[in-house]
Amino acid sequence: MSADPPRLWFQVRIGEGRIGPGKARLLALIRDTGSLSEAARRMGMSYRRAWTLMEAINALTDAPAVETERGGTRGGGSRLTARGEALLATYEDLRTTLDAAAAPTLAQLSALDGRPSRGEG
Repeated sequence: MSADPPRLWFQVRIGEGRIGPGKARLLALIRDTGSLSEAARRMGMSYRRAWTLMEAINALTDAPAVETERGGTRGGGSRLTARGEALLATYEDLRTTLDAAAAPTLAQLSALDGRPSRGEG
């Protein structure tokens, strides 16, 4: 097994809050599953933690990014609002742009890493 290559990791500050890879993944999973609880399960976190993150995401802008509906005859669920879709798409566009811009530098950093790969030495 080899060592993990250098990678870019970032968060974007929006007002008093921020969005990074974890919140973006939560938004994507809510979009894909229609369920905050299923998104939490897939991320290996408690429903309470996911709810707290969703509230923090909703506080980033002047309109909610996620709407929830309590259970009942229709079973409830969660969905991204237009604001949530725009927030996620903008974050993912920025991530794609930064990944492409950083690729040559990350390759140089990887070449400078003289440590033996995991499992060697």
